[in-house]
Amino acid sequence: MTDPELRAQSFEIAWRYLDQSGLLTGEHKDSARFILNLIDRMMLRAEQRRLLLSNAAIDAYRLRPALVSA
Repeated sequence: MTDPELRAQSFEIAWRYLDQSGLLTGEHKDSARFILNLIDRMMLRAEQRRLLLSNAAIDAYRLRPALVSA
């Protein structure tokens, strides 16, 4: 699997979960940027496990302070 595929699949898993659970708040563009930034940072540290990337993005999104009130 290529890095772009891994990134896209990890994002899709996280996005689908957050959307279906009703946790997505604020502007979707800002939420997508937040999730992708986290996935990108983890991939730069050589993380290649799709579910770990997506679950970490979900957890970080749920705990983010800046977007909660948006």
